[in-house]
Parts: sequence; C-alpha cells; structure tokens
Amino acid sequence: MKIQIAPSILSADFGKLNEDIATVEDYVDYLHIDVMDGHFVPNLTFGAPVVKCIKSKKPLDVHLMIENPMEYIDDFAKAGANILSFHYEAVENPRVLINMIKERGIKAGMSVKPGTEVEVLEEFLSELDWVLVMSVEPGFGGQSFMPSALDKIKWLREKAPNLDIAVDGGINEETAKLCKEAGANILVAGSYIFKAKDRLKAIESLRG
Repeated sequence: MKIQIAPSILSADFGKLNEDIATVEDYVDYLHIDVMDGHFVPNLTFGAPVVKCIKSKKPLDVHLMIENPMEYIDDFAKAGANILSFHYEAVENPRVLINMIKERGIKAGMSVKPGTEVEVLEEFLSELDWVLVMSVEPGFGGQSFMPSALDKIKWLREKAPNLDIAVDGGINEETAKLCKEAGANILVAGSYIFKAKDRLKAIESLRG
C-alpha cells in the first residue's frame, strides 16, 4: 500500500496556523487534527470552530480524544472533517458511532490507547475505514515511540489487509521504518515535521 503522511497540526504555530499548513500541504496526504477535552486525556486543545478555520485542500483527519464523542459528530462534520476517529475507550457502543459518522458521509476511524488490547477492534474492522494505533499515551505531543505498537499494527494488517492503518506518536525516520515494515500505511507526525529545519526533507524521509 502507498505510504501516506498526515502532519499533526498540534505542533504547528497557532499564531499563523494556515501559513504553517501551507508550507507542507503540497507534500502530504492528510492533515491530522488532535482534539482533546482535558477529561479523556490530560490536555486541552481546540474544538470544531478552529477546525472550521483551517484552509487546506487536503482531507482533514480529526482524532477525537474526548469523552462523549457522539455529542460532537455533527459539529465536526459541519466544520469540514473528512475522517473522524474516536477512541474505543470513550464509548459504550462503538457500532452506533461508526454508523452515525458514516451516515454523514465521513470516513469512520477508531483508535485504542497503548494499554488497550488491539483485539477489541476485531468485530468492527469490516465496518471501519481507518484504525489509528497510538504509539504514545494520547494527550501530549513530543513523546517517545512505544514499540508495543508494532505488534498491534502487525495484527491489524493480518486481519484486515486492505484497511488504512495509521500510527501516531513519536514518529521519525527510524520509527517510521519500523511501522511501515509492520504494516502501517499512514504515518502521523507532528514535531518531526513542523519543528524540522527542512520540512520537506522530513516528510520525504518518512515516506522512505
């Protein structure tokens, strides 16, 4: 599968967000948007109004690290989300939320925290467009990659050969190589891209 890159805007300069996005969007496949509520994860970022202000021709991959994600699906749909990923740990009935997202013409993704067994996703794989494997504890950027994510990626690729498998957290040239070998085809990277002296070179190094 083609390797695709999704820079996380969490590491961009929010004072000139669209300018920062413009420096990378011609060279990437998605924009990854980390939405945190200060409850599900110990950090607070932004909501649908900020997403609505993003000006990009690339699909917006919105990662909901929030409690009660069902209450916000319409807000993010109206704000322009193309992909909505929620956490298995945040909902009682994932299937209801998957259907709710798809009914709005948006791709549905699901994510699991590092401490959650990836096998909990098995019954939903045929219904999902996207699985996001967290290779750090969700909540903050700039953390080190957790190798346990590699076994999850391998398991997912064996179970779902055609599924989009994204990995998020501590992605750089070395960890990207490991993730690609394990079967991931979408690499989410924040600080590695936006803090690089040469952003294009950083992106190219991830694609390999």
